[in-house]
Amino acid sequence: MVLRLEFVGSKRFVCPKPPWSVPICALPLELIMMNWLHRWDADTPQFLMTNLKGPGPLTQGRARRSRPVLVADAIKDWVVERGLQPGDRLPGEADLIARFAMSKGTIREAMRLLQAQGLVVTKTGPGGGSFVGEVGKDRAHALLGNYFYFRNISIDDIYQVRIALEPDLAASLAGRLSVDQLAELDQIMTAYAAPAADAEEERAQHVASLKFHARLAEFADNALLGFIIGFMAQILADLTVYKRLYSKPNHELWKQGRDHQAGLVSALRDGDAEAARAIMREHMQMARRLMEDQEAVVMKRFMAE
Repeated sequence: MVLRLEFVGSKRFVCPKPPWSVPICALPLELIMMNWLHRWDADTPQFLMTNLKGPGPLTQGRARRSRPVLVADAIKDWVVERGLQPGDRLPGEADLIARFAMSKGTIREAMRLLQAQGLVVTKTGPGGGSFVGEVGKDRAHALLGNYFYFRNISIDDIYQVRIALEPDLAASLAGRLSVDQLAELDQIMTAYAAPAADAEEERAQHVASLKFHARLAEFADNALLGFIIGFMAQILADLTVYKRLYSKPNHELWKQGRDHQAGLVSALRDGDAEAARAIMREHMQMARRLMEDQEAVVMKRFMAE
């Protein structure tokens, strides 16, 4: 059951009686709306905020949000409240129009927004419709990367985060990785078993070494920690390629980096959490120093050209 608000003049409105006895229809509009459109359904009182007159008391300082955006948020809340999971079917368009008391155009635009976010998937043909989607890690990294696209993220910025997080990750994984997981880390390291012969091989090796850290992040029990560390590895790889930091082979970075990773795998295999933490911290500090030096060399060459 949906309570529809019908405006009569600028001060008062009339409405059908809601499913519980609250004499609201005779109250002044300002006392009821407070710049918000209230929505009730048959289950519980809920609120669909549409910000009719600009920012209200709960949104001071926030940009005005369009009605489709607010409806999209309401649909997400509805999905969470009902415990729907990826693959579960969503109500049809007519049901959504009735449930949220919005126009067809607003509902369609809200669904398009959710599809763009990867939270809704549509299927055509028999058995088709709209379903709850699941945002994959790569897509989430890409969307977050768009946020930082025009921001001047530096090597120092990235390593400040990595030094704070990755030693704890390494310690948490000590003695907890399977034989197959440890073997996978060893296999990744074979991609840079020998120093690079040229700039292109240097690039490939650097990206592979960051894959080592991204894979460690995927092994984390703490999904949030793993996601952030994996994202740091991804943007560092992108930044390395974009700034061509690999164009001058760095033998010291290769040797120390590989030695640290080999020592880390041994500590993880032995279950030595403190050794794993110390090795990872030393590795991060070394990589930060050498990467910043490499960045400075590239910038000087660029300015000279």
